[in-house]
Amino acid sequence: MAEVMISGMIEGGKAGGGPPFGPALGPLGVNVNAVIGEINNTTKQFEGIKIPVKVFVNPETKEFRVEVGSPPTSALILKELGIASGAKTKEEIVGNLSLDQVRKIAKSKEASIYGKSEAAKVKQVLGTCKSMGVKCENADPREIIKRIDSGELKL
Repeated sequence: MAEVMISGMIEGGKAGGGPPFGPALGPLGVNVNAVIGEINNTTKQFEGIKIPVKVFVNPETKEFRVEVGSPPTSALILKELGIASGAKTKEEIVGNLSLDQVRKIAKSKEASIYGKSEAAKVKQVLGTCKSMGVKCENADPREIIKRIDSGELKL
């Protein structure tokens, strides 16, 4: 029999026996507490951030493995700023990140973000900043992207 995959979004280190994992794991006969413990242990460094998690279970052997995805870029930006949500309107500005903070976010997303160069990855994070109402270096993120493209800012 093939592996069964169960996926869901959970806050790092705070998975419980309820949805999305508990009810799906129970019928498979796997030790739900062991799976939840493994999820929490694997995701504890993402405390306060919702992240995608996949659990693969072999129903015959009851063996399981946990795969943790990368948190959304927006969640990393919010955590870096220490705020709960992005802008509600196009005109609202909710925070300001330094270019170093943007680079840190891009580096943490390295495995799941597209782009061949650091500059390309940083520009993607800056695009998310723009849509969330977050400035970079007290400027519109589009201005920072233009400065990167022109060579004025070296990454």
